[in-house]
Amino acid sequence: MIATFPHMGNIYIMVKTLFDEMGIDYVLPPKCSKKTLEIGAKYSPEMACLPLKINIGNFIESIEKGADTIFITGACGPCRFGYYAEMHREILRDLGYDAEVVALEINEKGLKDLIAKLKKLTGGKKLASLAKPLFKAYKALCMADKIDELSYQTRPLEITKGQTDKVIDDYRNKLLETKSVKETFELMRDTEQRLLNIELERKDTVKVGIVGEIYTLIEPFSNLHIEKILGNMGITAHRSLYISQWIKEHIIKQGLHIKSKKEFAVAAKPYLKTHIGGHALETIGNSVLYARGGYDGVVQIYPLTCMPEIVADGIMPAVRKDYDLPSLTLVMDEITGEAGYLTRIDAFADMLIRRKQLREEKKKNEVLLLRH
Repeated sequence: MIATFPHMGNIYIMVKTLFDEMGIDYVLPPKCSKKTLEIGAKYSPEMACLPLKINIGNFIESIEKGADTIFITGACGPCRFGYYAEMHREILRDLGYDAEVVALEINEKGLKDLIAKLKKLTGGKKLASLAKPLFKAYKALCMADKIDELSYQTRPLEITKGQTDKVIDDYRNKLLETKSVKETFELMRDTEQRLLNIELERKDTVKVGIVGEIYTLIEPFSNLHIEKILGNMGITAHRSLYISQWIKEHIIKQGLHIKSKKEFAVAAKPYLKTHIGGHALETIGNSVLYARGGYDGVVQIYPLTCMPEIVADGIMPAVRKDYDLPSLTLVMDEITGEAGYLTRIDAFADMLIRRKQLREEKKKNEVLLLRH
Protein backbone atom coordinates (compact mmCIF):
# COMPACT_ATOMS: atom_id res chain seq x y z
CA MET A 1 0.00 0.00 0.00
CA ILE A 2 1.22 3.46 -0.94
CA ALA A 3 -1.10 5.93 0.76
CA THR A 4 -2.11 9.47 -0.07
CA PHE A 5 -4.68 12.03 1.09
CA PRO A 6 -6.11 15.43 0.08
CA HIS A 7 -4.66 18.76 1.14
CA MET A 8 -6.58 20.94 3.57
CA GLY A 9 -4.44 23.53 5.31
CA ASN A 10 -2.14 21.93 7.87
CA ILE A 11 -3.81 18.52 7.77
CA TYR A 12 -0.91 17.24 5.65
CA ILE A 13 1.43 17.91 8.58
CA MET A 14 -0.69 15.72 10.85
CA VAL A 15 -0.99 12.88 8.31
CA LYS A 16 2.70 13.09 7.34
CA THR A 17 3.66 12.87 11.03
CA LEU A 18 1.32 9.88 11.54
CA PHE A 19 2.65 8.02 8.49
CA ASP A 20 6.29 8.80 9.38
CA GLU A 21 5.74 7.53 12.92
CA MET A 22 4.08 4.31 11.72
CA GLY A 23 6.47 3.66 8.86
CA ILE A 24 3.71 3.79 6.24
CA ASP A 25 4.78 4.31 2.65
CA TYR A 26 3.03 7.39 1.28
CA VAL A 27 2.95 10.06 -1.40
CA LEU A 28 2.61 13.62 -0.15
CA PRO A 29 0.36 15.40 -2.66
CA PRO A 30 2.09 18.30 -4.42
CA LYS A 31 1.14 21.65 -2.91
CA CYS A 32 -2.21 22.85 -4.27
CA SER A 33 -1.65 24.92 -7.40
CA LYS A 34 -3.38 26.18 -10.51
CA LYS A 35 -2.40 22.90 -12.16
CA THR A 36 -4.11 20.95 -9.36
CA LEU A 37 -7.29 22.94 -9.81
CA GLU A 38 -7.19 22.70 -13.61
CA ILE A 39 -6.96 18.91 -13.39
CA GLY A 40 -9.79 18.71 -10.85
CA ALA A 41 -12.06 21.12 -12.72
CA LYS A 42 -11.53 19.20 -15.96
CA TYR A 43 -12.77 15.91 -14.54
CA SER A 44 -15.35 17.07 -11.95
CA PRO A 45 -19.01 18.03 -12.49
CA GLU A 46 -19.26 21.70 -13.39
CA MET A 47 -21.52 22.54 -10.42
CA ALA A 48 -19.43 20.61 -7.89
CA CYS A 49 -17.94 22.91 -5.28
CA LEU A 50 -14.32 24.02 -5.27
CA PRO A 51 -13.07 21.63 -2.51
CA LEU A 52 -14.15 18.55 -4.48
CA LYS A 53 -12.37 19.80 -7.60
CA ILE A 54 -9.14 20.52 -5.75
CA ASN A 55 -9.33 17.12 -4.03
CA ILE A 56 -9.64 15.33 -7.39
CA GLY A 57 -6.59 17.25 -8.57
CA ASN A 58 -4.70 16.21 -5.41
CA PHE A 59 -5.56 12.55 -5.97
CA ILE A 60 -4.65 12.42 -9.65
CA GLU A 61 -1.30 14.15 -9.01
CA SER A 62 -0.59 11.68 -6.17
CA ILE A 63 -1.66 8.59 -8.15
CA GLU A 64 0.65 9.61 -10.96
CA LYS A 65 3.47 9.69 -8.39
CA GLY A 66 2.71 6.11 -7.33
CA ALA A 67 -0.08 6.26 -4.73
CA ASP A 68 -2.62 3.42 -4.81
CA THR A 69 -4.71 4.03 -1.68
CA ILE A 70 -6.51 7.30 -0.85
CA PHE A 71 -7.54 8.06 2.72
CA ILE A 72 -10.20 10.70 3.27
CA THR A 73 -12.65 11.51 6.03
CA GLY A 74 -16.38 11.14 5.51
CA ALA A 75 -19.52 12.51 7.08
CA CYS A 76 -23.27 12.43 7.06
CA GLY A 77 -25.70 15.32 7.20
CA PRO A 78 -26.88 18.19 5.03
CA CYS A 79 -23.48 19.15 3.58
CA ARG A 80 -22.47 17.63 0.22
CA PHE A 81 -19.17 16.65 1.80
CA GLY A 82 -21.01 13.51 2.94
CA TYR A 83 -20.92 11.98 -0.53
CA TYR A 84 -17.53 13.25 -1.69
CA ALA A 85 -15.96 9.82 -1.20
CA GLU A 86 -18.41 8.13 -3.55
CA MET A 87 -17.98 10.86 -6.16
CA HIS A 88 -14.19 10.51 -5.89
CA ARG A 89 -14.47 6.77 -6.47
CA GLU A 90 -16.73 7.19 -9.51
CA ILE A 91 -14.63 9.93 -11.13
CA LEU A 92 -11.32 8.12 -10.63
CA ARG A 93 -12.78 4.80 -11.82
CA ASP A 94 -14.22 6.44 -14.96
CA LEU A 95 -10.77 7.89 -15.67
CA GLY A 96 -9.21 4.44 -15.42
CA TYR A 97 -7.27 4.99 -12.19
CA ASP A 98 -7.00 1.82 -10.12
CA ALA A 99 -6.82 3.40 -6.67
CA GLU A 100 -8.76 2.41 -3.57
CA VAL A 101 -10.66 5.22 -1.84
CA VAL A 102 -10.97 4.60 1.90
CA ALA A 103 -13.47 6.88 3.64
CA LEU A 104 -12.89 7.03 7.40
CA GLU A 105 -16.45 7.52 8.61
CA ILE A 106 -19.17 5.95 10.71
CA ASN A 107 -21.82 4.83 8.24
CA GLU A 108 -24.85 2.51 8.32
CA LYS A 109 -22.50 -0.44 8.90
CA GLY A 110 -21.46 1.07 12.25
CA LEU A 111 -18.13 1.04 14.05
CA LYS A 112 -17.06 -2.35 12.67
CA ASP A 113 -16.62 -0.88 9.20
CA LEU A 114 -14.57 2.07 10.54
CA ILE A 115 -12.39 -0.28 12.61
CA ALA A 116 -11.73 -2.46 9.57
CA LYS A 117 -10.63 0.61 7.59
CA LEU A 118 -8.40 1.88 10.40
CA LYS A 119 -6.66 -1.51 10.47
CA LYS A 120 -5.38 -0.77 6.98
CA LEU A 121 -3.26 1.91 8.66
CA THR A 122 -1.95 -0.47 11.32
CA GLY A 123 -1.10 -3.28 8.92
CA GLY A 124 -3.55 -5.55 10.73
CA LYS A 125 -2.21 -4.76 14.21
CA LYS A 126 -4.47 -3.85 17.13
CA LEU A 127 -5.97 -0.38 17.02
CA ALA A 128 -4.15 0.43 20.27
CA SER A 129 -0.98 0.70 18.18
CA LEU A 130 -2.47 3.84 16.64
CA ALA A 131 -2.79 5.68 19.96
CA LYS A 132 0.76 7.01 20.37
CA PRO A 133 1.28 7.94 16.69
CA LEU A 134 -2.11 9.70 16.62
CA PHE A 135 -1.20 11.68 19.73
CA LYS A 136 2.08 12.83 18.16
CA ALA A 137 0.34 13.64 14.87
CA TYR A 138 -2.31 15.74 16.61
CA LYS A 139 0.39 17.51 18.64
CA ALA A 140 2.19 18.38 15.37
CA LEU A 141 -1.07 19.76 13.95
CA CYS A 142 -1.64 21.93 17.04
CA MET A 143 1.91 23.28 16.79
CA ALA A 144 1.45 24.02 13.07
CA ASP A 145 -1.80 25.90 13.70
CA LYS A 146 -0.12 27.85 16.49
CA ILE A 147 2.66 28.91 14.10
CA ASP A 148 0.08 30.10 11.57
CA GLU A 149 -1.78 32.09 14.22
CA LEU A 150 1.45 33.66 15.45
CA SER A 151 2.40 34.68 11.90
CA TYR A 152 -0.95 36.48 11.51
CA GLN A 153 -0.02 38.55 14.57
CA THR A 154 3.58 39.37 13.62
CA ARG A 155 3.11 40.12 9.91
CA PRO A 156 1.17 43.43 10.25
CA LEU A 157 3.45 44.71 13.02
CA GLU A 158 6.94 43.72 11.82
CA ILE A 159 9.35 46.64 11.60
CA THR A 160 11.36 45.05 8.78
CA LYS A 161 8.75 44.10 6.21
CA GLY A 162 8.92 40.59 4.82
CA GLN A 163 10.50 38.92 7.86
CA THR A 164 7.42 36.85 8.70
CA ASP A 165 7.03 35.68 5.10
CA LYS A 166 10.71 34.68 5.02
CA VAL A 167 10.41 32.62 8.22
CA ILE A 168 7.21 30.91 7.09
CA ASP A 169 8.50 30.15 3.59
CA ASP A 170 11.69 28.66 5.06
CA TYR A 171 9.63 26.58 7.51
CA ARG A 172 7.28 25.26 4.80
CA ASN A 173 10.16 24.25 2.53
CA LYS A 174 12.09 22.47 5.28
CA LEU A 175 8.94 20.75 6.56
CA LEU A 176 8.65 18.77 3.31
CA GLU A 177 12.18 17.45 3.84
CA THR A 178 11.85 16.21 7.45
CA LYS A 179 12.29 12.45 7.74
CA SER A 180 11.17 11.89 11.32
CA VAL A 181 8.74 13.16 13.92
CA LYS A 182 11.67 14.43 15.99
CA GLU A 183 12.91 16.56 13.07
CA THR A 184 9.40 17.93 12.52
CA PHE A 185 9.00 18.99 16.15
CA GLU A 186 12.46 20.58 16.26
CA LEU A 187 11.71 22.57 13.10
CA MET A 188 8.39 23.79 14.53
CA ARG A 189 9.92 24.88 17.84
CA ASP A 190 12.69 26.72 15.99
CA THR A 191 10.14 28.43 13.70
CA GLU A 192 8.00 29.56 16.62
CA GLN A 193 11.05 31.07 18.30
CA ARG A 194 12.10 32.85 15.09
CA LEU A 195 8.65 34.43 14.85
CA LEU A 196 8.78 35.50 18.49
CA ASN A 197 12.17 37.13 17.85
CA ILE A 198 10.83 39.40 15.09
CA GLU A 199 10.96 43.04 16.17
CA LEU A 200 7.46 44.51 16.19
CA GLU A 201 5.93 47.97 16.26
CA ARG A 202 3.74 48.91 19.20
CA LYS A 203 0.54 50.11 17.59
CA ASP A 204 -3.14 49.33 17.39
CA THR A 205 -3.92 47.66 14.06
CA VAL A 206 -7.18 47.21 12.20
CA LYS A 207 -8.55 43.75 13.12
CA VAL A 208 -10.52 41.55 10.73
CA GLY A 209 -12.24 38.26 11.53
CA ILE A 210 -12.40 35.59 8.82
CA VAL A 211 -15.42 33.27 8.70
CA GLY A 212 -16.97 30.87 6.23
CA GLU A 213 -16.92 27.33 4.87
CA ILE A 214 -14.25 25.18 6.51
CA TYR A 215 -12.21 24.19 3.42
CA THR A 216 -11.96 27.65 1.85
CA LEU A 217 -11.30 29.04 5.31
CA ILE A 218 -8.42 26.67 6.05
CA GLU A 219 -6.77 25.81 2.70
CA PRO A 220 -4.65 28.86 1.73
CA PHE A 221 -4.66 28.07 -2.00
CA SER A 222 -8.45 28.17 -2.09
CA ASN A 223 -8.61 31.64 -0.48
CA LEU A 224 -5.48 33.01 -2.20
CA HIS A 225 -3.71 33.38 1.18
CA ILE A 226 -6.17 35.92 2.60
CA GLU A 227 -4.43 36.22 5.99
CA LYS A 228 -1.08 36.93 4.32
CA ILE A 229 -2.64 39.54 2.02
CA LEU A 230 -4.29 41.35 4.93
CA GLY A 231 -1.19 41.10 7.11
CA ASN A 232 1.00 42.71 4.46
CA MET A 233 -1.54 45.55 4.35
CA GLY A 234 -0.96 46.13 8.07
CA ILE A 235 -4.20 44.41 9.13
CA THR A 236 -4.37 41.73 11.84
CA ALA A 237 -6.41 38.77 10.60
CA HIS A 238 -8.03 36.25 12.90
CA ARG A 239 -9.37 33.00 11.48
CA SER A 240 -12.46 31.68 13.26
CA LEU A 241 -11.58 28.01 12.76
CA TYR A 242 -8.45 25.84 12.78
CA ILE A 243 -8.41 22.17 11.89
CA SER A 244 -6.86 21.24 15.27
CA GLN A 245 -9.71 23.09 16.97
CA TRP A 246 -12.28 21.24 14.82
CA ILE A 247 -10.75 17.85 15.72
CA LYS A 248 -10.76 18.77 19.40
CA GLU A 249 -14.42 19.79 19.40
CA HIS A 250 -15.90 17.23 16.99
CA ILE A 251 -13.77 14.13 17.52
CA ILE A 252 -11.93 14.25 20.85
CA LYS A 253 -14.65 15.84 22.98
CA GLN A 254 -17.46 13.92 21.31
CA GLY A 255 -15.52 10.69 21.69
CA LEU A 256 -15.06 11.38 25.40
CA HIS A 257 -18.68 12.64 25.75
CA ILE A 258 -17.48 16.08 26.86
CA LYS A 259 -20.00 18.81 26.11
CA SER A 260 -18.62 21.70 24.06
CA LYS A 261 -19.36 25.33 24.87
CA LYS A 262 -20.70 26.54 21.54
CA GLU A 263 -20.59 30.28 22.09
CA PHE A 264 -21.12 30.88 18.39
CA ALA A 265 -24.45 29.02 18.49
CA VAL A 266 -25.70 31.23 21.34
CA ALA A 267 -24.50 34.37 19.53
CA ALA A 268 -26.19 33.29 16.29
CA LYS A 269 -29.55 32.48 17.88
CA PRO A 270 -31.30 35.81 17.12
CA TYR A 271 -30.49 35.26 13.43
CA LEU A 272 -30.21 31.49 12.93
CA LYS A 273 -31.62 29.16 15.55
CA THR A 274 -30.47 25.76 14.30
CA HIS A 275 -27.75 23.93 12.41
CA ILE A 276 -28.53 23.93 8.68
CA GLY A 277 -25.42 22.14 7.43
CA GLY A 278 -21.86 23.15 6.69
CA HIS A 279 -20.63 26.03 8.85
CA ALA A 280 -23.43 28.56 8.41
CA LEU A 281 -24.17 28.68 12.13
CA GLU A 282 -20.49 29.29 12.90
CA THR A 283 -20.30 32.00 10.22
CA ILE A 284 -23.15 34.00 11.74
CA GLY A 285 -22.25 33.33 15.37
CA ASN A 286 -18.56 34.11 14.98
CA SER A 287 -19.36 37.32 13.07
CA VAL A 288 -21.43 38.46 16.06
CA LEU A 289 -18.62 37.47 18.45
CA TYR A 290 -16.08 39.41 16.37
CA ALA A 291 -18.35 42.48 16.47
CA ARG A 292 -18.70 42.21 20.24
CA GLY A 293 -14.93 41.73 20.54
CA GLY A 294 -14.21 45.09 18.90
CA TYR A 295 -13.13 43.83 15.48
CA ASP A 296 -13.25 46.36 12.67
CA GLY A 297 -14.70 44.05 10.02
CA VAL A 298 -15.39 40.50 8.85
CA VAL A 299 -14.55 38.61 5.66
CA GLN A 300 -16.80 35.67 4.70
CA ILE A 301 -15.29 33.11 2.30
CA TYR A 302 -17.06 30.18 0.69
CA PRO A 303 -17.08 28.09 -2.50
CA LEU A 304 -19.60 28.77 -5.24
CA THR A 305 -22.87 26.77 -4.80
CA CYS A 306 -22.31 26.12 -1.07
CA MET A 307 -25.93 26.34 0.14
CA PRO A 308 -25.31 26.73 3.91
CA GLU A 309 -22.98 29.69 3.30
CA ILE A 310 -25.40 31.21 0.79
CA VAL A 311 -28.02 31.20 3.56
CA ALA A 312 -25.50 32.75 5.98
CA ASP A 313 -24.61 35.37 3.36
CA GLY A 314 -28.29 36.31 3.21
CA ILE A 315 -28.35 36.82 6.98
CA MET A 316 -25.13 38.87 7.16
CA PRO A 317 -26.83 42.22 6.27
CA ALA A 318 -28.85 41.99 9.48
CA VAL A 319 -25.65 41.40 11.51
CA ARG A 320 -23.96 44.33 9.74
CA LYS A 321 -26.88 46.61 10.57
CA ASP A 322 -27.26 45.56 14.20
CA TYR A 323 -23.54 45.76 15.03
CA ASP A 324 -22.32 48.39 12.54
CA LEU A 325 -19.88 45.73 11.31
CA PRO A 326 -18.52 46.08 7.75
CA SER A 327 -18.24 42.76 5.93
CA LEU A 328 -16.85 41.49 2.63
CA THR A 329 -18.07 38.28 0.94
CA LEU A 330 -15.68 36.34 -1.31
CA VAL A 331 -17.13 33.47 -3.34
CA MET A 332 -14.44 31.17 -4.72
CA ASP A 333 -14.35 28.88 -7.76
CA GLU A 334 -11.94 27.88 -10.53
CA ILE A 335 -12.57 31.05 -12.53
CA THR A 336 -12.03 33.48 -9.64
CA GLY A 337 -9.77 36.22 -10.98
CA GLU A 338 -6.88 37.06 -8.67
CA ALA A 339 -6.69 40.70 -9.83
CA GLY A 340 -10.37 41.38 -9.10
CA TYR A 341 -10.10 39.51 -5.80
CA LEU A 342 -7.13 41.64 -4.68
CA THR A 343 -8.85 44.85 -5.78
CA ARG A 344 -11.89 44.07 -3.61
CA ILE A 345 -9.74 43.21 -0.58
CA ASP A 346 -7.64 46.34 -1.06
CA ALA A 347 -10.74 48.55 -1.24
CA PHE A 348 -12.22 46.88 1.84
CA ALA A 349 -8.95 47.31 3.75
CA ASP A 350 -8.71 51.01 2.81
CA MET A 351 -12.27 51.56 4.00
CA LEU A 352 -11.60 49.87 7.36
CA ILE A 353 -8.37 51.80 7.91
CA ARG A 354 -10.05 55.14 7.11
CA ARG A 355 -13.04 54.23 9.28
CA LYS A 356 -10.77 53.48 12.23
CA GLN A 357 -8.88 56.74 11.74
CA LEU A 358 -12.12 58.76 11.74
CA ARG A 359 -13.29 57.05 14.92
CA GLU A 360 -9.98 57.75 16.66
CA GLU A 361 -10.10 61.41 15.56
CA LYS A 362 -13.65 61.70 16.88
CA LYS A 363 -12.60 60.30 20.26
CA LYS A 364 -9.69 62.76 20.49
CA ASN A 365 -11.97 65.65 19.70
CA GLU A 366 -14.46 64.55 22.34
CA VAL A 367 -11.68 64.35 24.93
CA LEU A 368 -10.47 67.85 24.00
CA LEU A 369 -14.03 69.23 24.35
CA LEU A 370 -14.39 67.65 27.80
CA ARG A 371 -11.10 69.20 28.94
CA HIS A 372 -12.24 72.66 27.91
